[in-house]
Amino acid sequence: MSALEDNDLFSDESIVFADEMDEEIPEKESSQYWKVMIVDDEDEVHTVTRMVLEDFKFEGRGLLFVSAYSGEEAKKLIMDHLDCSLILLDVVMESPNAGLEVVKHIRDVMNNKFVRIILRTGQPGQAPEREIITRYDINDYKLKSMLTEQSLFTTVTSAIRSFRDINIIEHNRQGLEQILKSSVSLFRLQSLKQFANGALIQLSSLLGLDNQSVFLHASGFTAAQDEGELKIIAASGKFKDCLNQPLEESIPDNIRDLLDDAANAQDGIISNTDYAGHFISRNGSKNLLYMGGYNQQLSDMDKNMIRIFTSNVAIALDNIYLNREVVDTQKEVVITLGEVVETRSKETANHVRRVAEYSYQLALMSGMDEYASELIRLASPMHDVGKIGIPDTILNKPGKLTKEEFEVIKTHTLIGYDILKHSDREIMRAAANIALEHHERWNGKGYPQLLKGEDIHIFGRITGLLDVFDALSYKRVYKEAWPLEKILDLIKAERGEHFDPTLVDLFFTHLDVFLAIKDAYPEESESKM
Repeated sequence: MSALEDNDLFSDESIVFADEMDEEIPEKESSQYWKVMIVDDEDEVHTVTRMVLEDFKFEGRGLLFVSAYSGEEAKKLIMDHLDCSLILLDVVMESPNAGLEVVKHIRDVMNNKFVRIILRTGQPGQAPEREIITRYDINDYKLKSMLTEQSLFTTVTSAIRSFRDINIIEHNRQGLEQILKSSVSLFRLQSLKQFANGALIQLSSLLGLDNQSVFLHASGFTAAQDEGELKIIAASGKFKDCLNQPLEESIPDNIRDLLDDAANAQDGIISNTDYAGHFISRNGSKNLLYMGGYNQQLSDMDKNMIRIFTSNVAIALDNIYLNREVVDTQKEVVITLGEVVETRSKETANHVRRVAEYSYQLALMSGMDEYASELIRLASPMHDVGKIGIPDTILNKPGKLTKEEFEVIKTHTLIGYDILKHSDREIMRAAANIALEHHERWNGKGYPQLLKGEDIHIFGRITGLLDVFDALSYKRVYKEAWPLEKILDLIKAERGEHFDPTLVDLFFTHLDVFLAIKDAYPEESESKM
C-alpha cells in the first residue's frame, strides 16, 4: 500500500471529482491569482491538490495551477512561469533525488530566491528531513501521510504569505535603490531643462510607467520668458507638442485644476491616475511637476517613494538655482572685466559679448557638448585681458604701429595668460588658454608660441576666428570698419592659413546665426540709428 492510499486527503473517495478539476484558469487572468506549481509523478496528487485548494483565497486572489510530472519538466516549466509563488514538489520521481535536483536548479542556476518550495514526500527514508532542511534551500518539508486537507490549506497560506512579504521587501528595496540612482542623476550640475527631462524619466522609471507627463517652470525669473508666466520646459507622451508653450494654452482644465490644488496645498497630490507636485525654490521660483494617465493601483510604498523622490527634486532645484546664481555672477564678473579692458583700449564693450555668443554657437556647431560650449562662452570674454598691461600710448595709437610697438602688443597674450593661469577654476583655466592662443595661426605663423594646426587648443582656434570677424566689423582707433563682403573674402582667403578650415566651413554654413548675434548686440552708434 502506498503512502497515498494511507492518506485521507488522497483517498479514492476524493478522486470522483477529478474530471471537474482538469480545466486550468486562463493564463491571461494570471495577475488575479497566486500561481502554484505542482510537481509530482502521481496523477492523483495533482487532481486532489487542485480539488482541495479549489476555493482557496488569500487577499482576494485564488490559485492558478501549473502541473509538471517529472523533475526535468519542472525545470523547463519554471522558466515559463517566473512569477510562480509556490512549488509543491515531490522528491522521488524519475530518480530518487529528482525533486532535490529541481531545488538546486531553481536556487543555484536560476538564482530564484523568491518562489517558496515545499517538499512533499511519501518515502521519508529516501530524503531524511533534517538532512534536507540543512542542505537545501527549501521552505518546508511535509510527509504526504501527514497532509490533511486543513494542514495543506495552512501550509499553502503560510507559504504564499511569505512569498508576498518577501516580494514587498524586494519591491521596496528596488524602489529605494532606484531613488538613490535617480537622486544621483538629479543632483548632477545641469541646466534646468536637462533637469526637468531627467526628473520625468526618473519618475517614470521609479514607477515603471509609460506615462503622459510634463514639467512646468515659472518663467518670470528669466529674461528669455514673459514675467510670471508658466511655460512647459520638458514633456513626454501626449504633451510633447506643448514644449515651450504657456501652461494656460496647453493643459486641459482638469489637469490645471489638479496643479492648482497642489499649489494651494504647497505639496504633492498623488492618486492612482495622476501625480501633481508643487515646488518653490529658495529664490522664489515656482515649479510644477505633473504625471498622469498611468491608471494603476499605487501601494502606500509607491506613494512614499514618490514623496521621497520629489523631496529630492525640490532639493535639486534649489541646487540648480544656486549654481545658476554662481555661474551668472561669474559671467557678470568676466564680462565686466572684459568690457573694462575693451573700454580702456577705446574699443566697444559689446565686442566681448558678441565674441562670447559667437564662440558658444561655433562650439556647438563643431560638435562640442553643452557643457564645453558654455565654458567657452564664459571664458572667451577674457581673451584680451592682457591688454591691461600694454601702455596707452601703444594701445590707443591711431596710426600704424612700428615693429617694436607691435612686439609690445603681442605680449598681451602672455600677460593675460600669467594673470589667469594661477586659478584652479575651470573657467579661468579655459580663459588662460584662450588668452594665450587666440592669436596663433593654423599655418604656424601666429604668436606667441608659433603653434600649428590642432596643436592650438580648439578654444583658441574658435575665439581667434570670431575675434577677427568682429574686430574687422567695427571701427577701431587704428582703422575704419570693413564692409561685410570684404571681411568674408578675407576669412575665405585665410582658410587653412590663419584659420582652422573646418571652423571656417561651419562659420559660412551658419553665417545667418552669426549675423543675427551681430544684430542683437549693436554698437551704441548703430542702436541710435
